[in-house]
Amino acid sequence: MSEVLTWRALGRATLARQLLLRRSDMPARQAIEHLVGMQGQAPHAPYIGLWTRLSTFDPQALSQLLLDRAVVRIALMRGTVHLATAADALALRPLTQPIYDRDLRTNVLHGPALRGLDLPAVAAAGRELVEAQPRTGTQLSALLAERWPDRPGASLAYALRDLLPLVQVPPRGLWGRSGQPVLTTAESWLGRPLAAMDPGSMVTRYLGAFGPATVQDAQTWSGLTGLREVVERLPLARFRDEAGRELFDLPDAPRPDPDTPAPVRFLPDFDNLLVSHDDRTRVIADAHRAYMAKHRLVRAVLVDGIVAGTWTIAKRRLEIRPFGGLSKRDRSAVAQEGERLLGFVHPGAAGTVFL
Repeated sequence: MSEVLTWRALGRATLARQLLLRRSDMPARQAIEHLVGMQGQAPHAPYIGLWTRLSTFDPQALSQLLLDRAVVRIALMRGTVHLATAADALALRPLTQPIYDRDLRTNVLHGPALRGLDLPAVAAAGRELVEAQPRTGTQLSALLAERWPDRPGASLAYALRDLLPLVQVPPRGLWGRSGQPVLTTAESWLGRPLAAMDPGSMVTRYLGAFGPATVQDAQTWSGLTGLREVVERLPLARFRDEAGRELFDLPDAPRPDPDTPAPVRFLPDFDNLLVSHDDRTRVIADAHRAYMAKHRLVRAVLVDGIVAGTWTIAKRRLEIRPFGGLSKRDRSAVAQEGERLLGFVHPGAAGTVFL
């Protein structure tokens, strides 16, 4: 009979893998690799995600990694933009191609306009354009519409996102900078070809950052299907959760005592901790998850390892919205960590309010 891991035990194990039980002394590049990339739809989210996980973090050093092409911004798992190491971008993008093939067929906005189109020809034309020089989506729309005038330019440009491994080049994603996405291929930007990672290696990496987990958890994180066969052939430890679902894990991965203290942590927009399991109750109650989705709240506060509220910064002031009453001790800890966050985002600013 497999050992049963309680929800709290699962939460503590995942927090440990996510560097959220204790800040790590890893360099930023190593942490990004360990986490198998970081959510990057919001350009500055990875900076806050690393600040909350690392004992020493310099945002300018991460910007330099982008400028040095050691890390890149690229759509990977679940079809979402991630900040990933160059090696992981080249290895994961071809492995996740089925996500983009599916999107070409099912995208409600652009799919109908692409039906019957010679997609390999669009891909070839797009590759030539972005490898000649990085280009914006608007520029690609106009240039591709010249060749296919009977199709919407925006849909043609969107197709390239699915057809090609496009990276967003700086200044997009630099700390303290802004700019619209400007695109070129990963191969052109990094000077190396794509080389698909073995699916078993992908699952192993996932468990190292998010385990213990079910097969469905791994599929939710990756956006891929059919991973049971991959999981079953790996030499993994097996457990059960309190609902009886089978969990898989790396045999020697950390599984801390469920009573291990979990400090207050602030998570950035769409942090992967909150979107990488099918059952997310190890870190967030279903009701609170639904509330955040309904109100489009994407930044979470962890108290005792569980999402206990949301946060935002408005006019250099940190605003915290707890889901319920916090104890005096927890409220003080949230305020203290919040002041540290505010000082990171806006040096010299002060002011934390509970709404």
